[in-house]
Formats: sequence, C-alpha cells, structure tokens
Amino acid sequence: MHVIVGSGAIGSHVARILVERGERVRVITRGGSGPESPQVERVAADASDAGRLIELTRDAEVIYNCANPKYTEWADKWFPMNDAMIAAAKASGAVYAITGNLYGYGPQTDGRMTEHTPLTAVGRKGKIRIKMWQDALASGVRTIEVRGSDYVGAGAASVFSLVLLPAIHKGRAAWGPANMDMPHTFTYTGDMARTLVTLARDERAWGQAWHVPSPAPITIRQMAARYCEIAGVPQVKVHSLPRLVMRAAGLAVPMAREVAEMDYQFYAPFHMDSTHTERTFDLAPTDLDVALREVADDAVATAARRM
Repeated sequence: MHVIVGSGAIGSHVARILVERGERVRVITRGGSGPESPQVERVAADASDAGRLIELTRDAEVIYNCANPKYTEWADKWFPMNDAMIAAAKASGAVYAITGNLYGYGPQTDGRMTEHTPLTAVGRKGKIRIKMWQDALASGVRTIEVRGSDYVGAGAASVFSLVLLPAIHKGRAAWGPANMDMPHTFTYTGDMARTLVTLARDERAWGQAWHVPSPAPITIRQMAARYCEIAGVPQVKVHSLPRLVMRAAGLAVPMAREVAEMDYQFYAPFHMDSTHTERTFDLAPTDLDVALREVADDAVATAARRM
C-alpha cells in the first residue's frame, strides 16, 4: 500500500504512476478528493491528526507528503502535518517521501544550487522547510526529500501559471513579479512525481535530499514565447513589475507579503543543478516542450468543460 497525503498536481501524478505500476494507493485529503480510479482509495481525514493518520497508514510501504498549505497558513499547518506523517511512518515502518523545494537554501550569490548547498535561509518559509527536513532526519524513520524548482505542468501553480497563462489566453500583455530576462529552473510536475516514486524504494536515496531532474534554466520571457508557439496562440508582451510593487502591496495584503518574501528567486539567476540525481538513478528531465504541451492541452480541455 502506498499512501499519498495531498491530491494536487504532484499527489495526483504520484497516484497515477503507482496505479500504472499495479500498486494499491490510498489518497488522504481533508475533503476526500483525488484521482478517480478503481485502484485509488480516497479518504477524507485531517493529516495533522497523528492518531488518525497512524490508523490509515498501518499497512503503508511509503507515505508521500504531497500536501501544500497556502502560503499564509504555513506557520500554523506545516509542523503538525509533518509531525503526524513522521509519527505514521515510524508506526508503520514506511518510508517517508517528502515533496520539497529550494526555499531552505535562501539567496545564493551565483544563483546555483546543488544538494550540498548549505541550508542558510533566513526567511520564515525557508526556516520552516529546513526544520521539517531536520525533524524528519532526526526521527529515525527512513526518509527522503525530493526538491524541485517552480513547477510547470497541468494543474501546477507558479508565476507562469498564475500570472502569464491568464494573460496569454486573453491575448493581453502580462505583468509579473519577476525579472523576465533572468534564467530560472522550472521543474515538470511529472518529473517530481516520477522521482519521488523511484527514490522512495531505493535505499541509496534514504536519509538524503535530492534534486528533481529538470531542464536547463530558461527566462520567463523565453518560456512565454515557447508556450505561445506550442499552443498556437499569438505572442504576447511580458513586463516585469518593479520589485517595490509587491513589497508595498504586502503591507496590506498577507498573500502579497508572503510572495514578496520569496521574490529573490525571480529577480536574480536561479539555477537548480540536478546532475547528482540524474547520474545516481539514471533519470533524465522531460523536455520542457512536453510539459508546455501538457499545459496547453489542459487549457483547451478546461475551456471546453466550461462551455
């Protein structure tokens, strides 16, 4: 049995991969959502309730942490959920596979990060991610953390999907809280899911953090142009919001304040090196055009459902 906590873009993709491999899958979310499949059992439960989670994971081989609280809820929700999943992994003997990110590294002078880059973040969200990983390591459970950069793929949430896509589909110029000409690593959601599933069952991975195989960095302007070409829509202009704008908005809007805390990722080069994972496990990143085609096809399907 494989248990997945969360049914967003990553959790759902993990479930589909496991089903294709003939595994039994249980997806746990607060509302009982998840992929519709005879091989997927969907359970409504609070992932921060350690007792309930232990009950639901007694026969688990792997527990995948694919949860994703809102930015404004991180301080309140992440530690109870992480603690509960660690307790469940300890009780069942399951591997604890964490969907991670790059926040713990903080800003880097050259913008390049490997798995050996020190965890020196000073921001709130970076410190939260550091403690989550340290708590998992200190618990004694078999654990891995798979770290990805900003996501691209159907259902993924990122600057690209939240800011650029709506403007592109409306044929309007896009304004985003980023330098549109800085190289930035994007991670395909399918590669994150595939790496989680592969590494969770490989004892060489346990006790370490790994970077998801991801394509070479690309600027947001280049990515927007490639998407328009793939989707067969007119090219649009993209503009950078002055960094001060989001920070000023953060004085009154909590979500803007949380986004501004992480804006260093988008106003300087941001390069995640995944060479170590690729060489160790013989994995390769999916071509970015494949991920963008998936986004374009999903946009068409979504528009058709709304008609």
